[in-house]
Amino acid sequence: MGAVGALIMATSRRKLTFDLLRQALVNTTRLSCFVMFILIGSTVFSFTFNAAEGHYWVEELFRNIPGGALGFLIVVNVLIFILGCFIDFFEIAFIVIPMIAPVADKLLPALLPAGTPQDLVLIWFGIIVAMNLQTSFLTPPFGFALFYLRSVAPRSDHPDRVTGKTIGAVTTPQIYKGALAFIAIQLVMVALVVMYPGIAIDTAKKAAVDLDKIEFEAPAPRGYDAAPAPAVPTPGGDGKAAAEPARQQEAEDPMEAVRRALQDDAKK
Repeated sequence: MGAVGALIMATSRRKLTFDLLRQALVNTTRLSCFVMFILIGSTVFSFTFNAAEGHYWVEELFRNIPGGALGFLIVVNVLIFILGCFIDFFEIAFIVIPMIAPVADKLLPALLPAGTPQDLVLIWFGIIVAMNLQTSFLTPPFGFALFYLRSVAPRSDHPDRVTGKTIGAVTTPQIYKGALAFIAIQLVMVALVVMYPGIAIDTAKKAAVDLDKIEFEAPAPRGYDAAPAPAVPTPGGDGKAAAEPARQQEAEDPMEAVRRALQDDAKK
């Protein structure tokens, strides 16, 4: 949407030239190649790390952290927050997260209500990590949102076109101080999602269903259940004793009842 908006603005102002478009495409290609090579490198690293049984080492390291599952979650969030101050989102998502996700899959169910599906555990963990990574765009010294603001904020005093008053310059320390409030809000939200998982996932307790105790009742054939089973006359009897085994057989075998119903319909 940003790229489309930029193209519309450049076209409306008659500033979109072939050289400018070629430059934008070249920069986009370089950025895409940058991301793809990070993905390829992180995948090779993960394969090598797992081949050396490094994931077992990481699991044992985090398993023995004081505080159990909650201690693991706190340490991971602090680690991601610190890494977000210095490296980009892509490196954390492609390299760090695959190393700790298997450990989270085993430890974090203890923090959720009993009966929570296993896939919801990782979804909850992913939401926490994603919210934490949002702070990486705001934390100095390498917050990208701070760089974006620095690129558009005035570097020197200038007069306002409407009021004519002088507007002071915005310094880099002012930008960093202004971001602290938003970082605090983001961290509070991370803490709330950790304390109350129901904000992010459905933790309502579902009724347990035992599949072995489910019973299915075969429907009686239409037009046949109202009619009594025909009595078969027997020598020296009134036919009731013979009709009872027929009804019992049909009750035990629904297909037999269907077969008899089809025979009766054919006779009619």
